[in-house]
Amino acid sequence: MKIKLYSLRNNICLYITFLSFITLSANLAFAQTPLTGIIKRSDGSPVPHATVKIRGANISTSANEKGEFRLVQVPEVPFYIQVSSVGFKPQDFQVLTISATPLELVLLEASQLDQIVVTSRRRSEVLQEVPIPITVIGGQAAENAGAFNVNRLKELVPSVQLYASNARNTTLNIRGLGSTFGLTNDGIDPGVGFYVDGVYHARPAATSTDFIDIDQIEVIRGPQGTLFGKNTTAGAFNITTRKPSLIPSAKVELSYGNYNFIQAKTTVTGPLAKNLAAKISISGTQRDGTIWNVAEERKYSGQNNLGAKAQFLYTPNEKLELLLSGDVSVQHPAGYPLVAAGVTTTERSAYRQYAKIVSDLGYKQPKIDPFSREIYTNTPWRHNQSIGGVSLNLDYKIGGGKLTSTTAWRFWNWDPTNDRDFTEFSALTKSQGNTRHDQYSQEVRYAGDLTDKLSGVVGVFVLGQNLQGLNQTEEVGKDQWRFVQTSNTGQQALYSTPGLLDGFGIRTNSTIKSLSAAAFAQVDWEVIDKLHVLPGIRFTYDKKDVDYDRQTYGGLQTTDPALLALKAAVYANQQFNISTENNNLSGNLTLSYRPNDRLNTFATYSTGYKPVGVNVGGLPTTSSGAADISVARVKPEYVQHYELGLKTKPTAGALLNITAFNTDIKDYQTNVQSPQLGVNRGYLANAEKVRVRGLEVDGSYQAGRFLTLNAAVAYLDGKYVKFTNAPLPLEETGHTEVINGVSTQVAFKDASGGRLPGISKWNISGGTELSTAGNLIEKEGRYFIAGDVSYRSQYSSNPTPSKVLVIDGYTLLNARIGFRSEKFSLFVWGRNLANTNYFEQLQAAAGNSGLYAGVLGDPRTYGATLRYAF
Repeated sequence: MKIKLYSLRNNICLYITFLSFITLSANLAFAQTPLTGIIKRSDGSPVPHATVKIRGANISTSANEKGEFRLVQVPEVPFYIQVSSVGFKPQDFQVLTISATPLELVLLEASQLDQIVVTSRRRSEVLQEVPIPITVIGGQAAENAGAFNVNRLKELVPSVQLYASNARNTTLNIRGLGSTFGLTNDGIDPGVGFYVDGVYHARPAATSTDFIDIDQIEVIRGPQGTLFGKNTTAGAFNITTRKPSLIPSAKVELSYGNYNFIQAKTTVTGPLAKNLAAKISISGTQRDGTIWNVAEERKYSGQNNLGAKAQFLYTPNEKLELLLSGDVSVQHPAGYPLVAAGVTTTERSAYRQYAKIVSDLGYKQPKIDPFSREIYTNTPWRHNQSIGGVSLNLDYKIGGGKLTSTTAWRFWNWDPTNDRDFTEFSALTKSQGNTRHDQYSQEVRYAGDLTDKLSGVVGVFVLGQNLQGLNQTEEVGKDQWRFVQTSNTGQQALYSTPGLLDGFGIRTNSTIKSLSAAAFAQVDWEVIDKLHVLPGIRFTYDKKDVDYDRQTYGGLQTTDPALLALKAAVYANQQFNISTENNNLSGNLTLSYRPNDRLNTFATYSTGYKPVGVNVGGLPTTSSGAADISVARVKPEYVQHYELGLKTKPTAGALLNITAFNTDIKDYQTNVQSPQLGVNRGYLANAEKVRVRGLEVDGSYQAGRFLTLNAAVAYLDGKYVKFTNAPLPLEETGHTEVINGVSTQVAFKDASGGRLPGISKWNISGGTELSTAGNLIEKEGRYFIAGDVSYRSQYSSNPTPSKVLVIDGYTLLNARIGFRSEKFSLFVWGRNLANTNYFEQLQAAAGNSGLYAGVLGDPRTYGATLRYAF
């Protein structure tokens, strides 16, 4: 009922808004002389039946078979006409005079990749001329491939890794670097910048929201701190949405699939007044869960998303442009549970092995059949979130460039519940990391051509964040005593005291207030003909203030010192306040040689920096039981990066790009799991040095309008060069070594030389589309069949390499077939057609008792999509 009400409300808003746009369309003065023209391809052949519109007026016509068109009623010059046709890029042309000679207008093929324009260097440039490895995915192409959020893009871009057990616990990496793998600690900054319409999104949960009217997605690889406001030590996502238009238009998209998948999108745009255009976009996604909870008799891992974005574009003259945007996304899914994936024997005593613990509690071993997609947890899973904000972007043309100011406020509310023992037992029954985040950002920059030989960007950026943990709760149940009991003798035997740990837990209130400020600049200087030198520099200042307060509650109320000591060994009060600040000077130098328009070679050396981290997920305790404040701060990362690149156009319609790189990071920030229950979300630590090196090859080929091919391969070799204080992997928990002649249990090991988590050595993707002209219900367009495939080899799923927490390699196959015209499209699609069973992530259960759980990839899904524009 709630979804139906949402849908009804959205439709009413859509119709009212659309009628308002039509009513408020600007009145124009019209000329008497008709306008005639011919629309051609780049090779001179005609484009039949293209649509021609007057921008800012509800006047349009269609070209004939020869590409000829005639507009009898047109405004007084100057004005703009917009020309569009299926398979071509929509283009605007300015009309300065009207004569008897027909205009000749040339449209570019939509898939003409060598003409793709990007803004990665904060100005419009042709993709192949930019000396940076960039992958560009058009909004329509992403939608056609079923990539309605960032998580789906990883199948299209081999160098991207995204792992999420829920929206909060999201890892977004490029080339295996950027964020900590596994459980998220809010005290660390991401190393991959995530920008939407120039606004930096600080929380990784932003990647889980549905795309709304996306125009283009640029995935930029490697450090880019001299181009973007926030540190981007591993790369950036630069996402742009379609701007409002003075030409009234609307489009609707409906999709339906198995698991009762329903997705609806709509966008309406048009004029509100002279020089003022508006747009509203709404998106809703619903799907039943794919995991069945036998105990609760309900489905989990479903989707229930609703998002909206409104924009107002004011262009009082040719120099000034103001864009006011507001968006909100609300997600109330059936939560995303982990399934029990296996049990391993640890090096603890026989008394502390998982099977023995379960037997002593009177239970049977939990069912280990992850791909049955059944769970037996007894605490409901909930992962509700709302995320959104408001921004104002000002662009003002000055000389050969543009001055840009972007002011933004964003928020994130997180309301979860997790069953962290992953079973029907009442052990770690509840984990709720309720969070509120506010961010305020301001960026001012100037970018453009300074002289014929010199261009660049210079800017300043300020980001303030307030991240609050609000009564974050962890609670254990009646079975937890046996998981923490190390023996059944002595004081440990008292853990079996009835009710000792029942309902025992902690509530945490924490605040991180952070300030980041930076000044950055990069220039492109053509020192001699075709040889470019691109130096860049960045100064960054970061400050973080932390207030952390954790208090215990519940359990057996007693004054017995022995029982209180046992409870304190499970959970204890923690309170600390820390303040830390640091600054950094970094930069880059690129040499680019472009001997002709078919070849661009470049070499880059750059340094980068990720600011100091702070631990707010609970600290390990010392032998005295006190919080170990020495690990409250985590040292900054320092990056040295080398890159060689080659961008080529070997033949007409073909592109081939090759990049080799090496990245060294000192004091790599990683999230590690502790056997202590009080830090079940893990804590941050530094590995002394890591290295990632690799080779990326991507290419595409377009044969006219009927065939497109693309493929990409990424080879990545990531390892710990030095990590002498790594936590033990799950199977080695309880390991003992002889130290000074005494057998001593250790909690850490030397993991130097081990693999970094989340990195597959081989990542491959490819796709093709074959189309032919045809008609459907008197609509002229093209029939098409398309498919894409992605493969990734095995990868480690644990901060310290583990024999059991390894994800096997897998291949995913997607396909679609249908018809599309300029205004109408209908196609059927399937994802994971082979119904491949695979994990996206494995992690040890809190306490390292031997159980581990996994995040399952989606099973086979299929459905149909209808789009209509008017």
